[in-house]
Amino acid sequence: MKSLSYLNKYFFKYRWRFLLGILCIIAGNYFGAQIPVFIGQSMNFLSGENKLSPGQTLFWTVLGLAGLVILFNIIKGFFLFLTRQTLIVMSRYIEFDLKNEIFDKYQQLDYSFYKSQSTGDLMNRISEDVSQVRQYLGPGVMYTINLIVLFPFSLYQMLKVNAELALYALAPLPIMAGLIYLVSSRMNKLSKEVQQEQSRLSTLSQETFSGVRVIKAYIQEKHAKQNFEASSRSYLTKTMRLVRTNALFMPTISLLIGASTLLSIYVGGMLTFDGTIKTGDIVSIILLIYSLTWPFASIGWVTSINQRAAASQERINEFLKTEPAIKNQSEASLELFQEIQFTNMSFRYKPDSPDVLSNINFTLKRGETLGIIGKTGSGKSTLLQLIVRQLDPSAGEITYNSTKLSTINLKEYRKHLSVVPQDVFLFSDTIYNNITFGALNLESTTKEEVIEAAKNAHVLHNIEAFPDKFETILGERGVNLSGGQKQRVSIARALIRKPDILLLDDCLSAVDTETEEIILGNLKRLNQEQQTTSVIVSHRISSLRNADYILVLENGRIVEEGKPADLLQTTGQYRELYDKQLMEEPKVFED
Repeated sequence: MKSLSYLNKYFFKYRWRFLLGILCIIAGNYFGAQIPVFIGQSMNFLSGENKLSPGQTLFWTVLGLAGLVILFNIIKGFFLFLTRQTLIVMSRYIEFDLKNEIFDKYQQLDYSFYKSQSTGDLMNRISEDVSQVRQYLGPGVMYTINLIVLFPFSLYQMLKVNAELALYALAPLPIMAGLIYLVSSRMNKLSKEVQQEQSRLSTLSQETFSGVRVIKAYIQEKHAKQNFEASSRSYLTKTMRLVRTNALFMPTISLLIGASTLLSIYVGGMLTFDGTIKTGDIVSIILLIYSLTWPFASIGWVTSINQRAAASQERINEFLKTEPAIKNQSEASLELFQEIQFTNMSFRYKPDSPDVLSNINFTLKRGETLGIIGKTGSGKSTLLQLIVRQLDPSAGEITYNSTKLSTINLKEYRKHLSVVPQDVFLFSDTIYNNITFGALNLESTTKEEVIEAAKNAHVLHNIEAFPDKFETILGERGVNLSGGQKQRVSIARALIRKPDILLLDDCLSAVDTETEEIILGNLKRLNQEQQTTSVIVSHRISSLRNADYILVLENGRIVEEGKPADLLQTTGQYRELYDKQLMEEPKVFED
């Protein structure tokens, strides 16, 4: 249960609501504990064991006691209503806060964290795990406090009626406590296994839905179904183990409560022979025992809730306590961009893994266009991630205007960047909102700016061909657009920011050469008008025709660099790629 101590800050935040809920529980149980006593007194009057005072009549005395029973039940019900309005509502507020805290943490964590995590597991932690924790915060806490408060009230009344009979009635309770202690540890282990298996099931479902086109293309529906059934069966097996363990609680506790009742009847009956106890008193003690039946019977359910919550909170704590590798080290304002310099920079994902990039040296100056080309796996995309500072170098350094990139205001720095990633991502929203997502100020962005960005990305004519134009709703990840259209909408999203540094990661691969030429022409014009610095990563020479400087990467190293015209005079890789692609697309190179 140590993992749940993380939630104490929320109990403190809502302390007045929490304390009011506890007071309502105390008040409700105080009145509830009186009810069995009034019923017992009524029976004593009816049996003649309680003598009436002068002026009292049996009818009005019993009617008065019955009225008190009804009144106290109404008061108890009223305080129960207030208890739920305070503690259960508090649990919903904490659920809201916890989900927001988790989501904020997700956004703080860096790129390397997400490379090691599955989407399904992250979704499960913010949904199912938080729901399990809320059960502890609401019903778990409420029923636990209710038992803690009710037991001393009931015990007091039982001892007041007859101490000897009360001790016999309470004799099975230590056995019950030992049983709960033994089973709870097993339930904790099983709860954690169930949550982990549910995460795997969520991950498998998410991957199946995302890759449904591939599954259908390869006719692998049967294989996907078998995988899902295997994971579901594993989840079912582990859940049933937990259910079977939890199922032992209710009948066992009911049996112990029944044993307590039998002891009360037997011992109470024996004590009536010598006049030590009255019949109504036995009834009072039995009713007090029964008033404890549900609170004690709920221990099994509450224990299950708490153990599930502890397992879930432990999973949540794992990443809430994870510190992002990339942190903003400064809140100072940022100088106008002049240059970014890589000096003897090397990068590896793990200390014991080989270098992805090794001994990289170059300078990117304001207004320049840098082209990066190389074979698949040569480190092109990683180099862009280092410029954006999604990753930090393992050796050497990267500087921004002669200041280490890791020490400047990261938030301000990224405001001056626009990135079009290799793996284009569009939201399930309108085309208009997908483009304005890149704007620094959504409220002040005009329709004219959106149209201009779409025009520069050469996608305006495609958008206007849709019936709803910019208000067209895109499917998941832009599924109702072609590959080239998705890339161009992403370019429009990047251009609407009017960035100082524009990073394009092989984002023209799905467009034809004519469209590519139009987009590159527009980018060249914008570079001149806005003094934008561009970095274009591509595997096509034609995409780099406007570059001022070229880097050729191979196995994480710069094997060639220089101006495009100078590289064509050599016999290296750049010239080789140029000749091959010239044969494939002669018109583009001639133009």
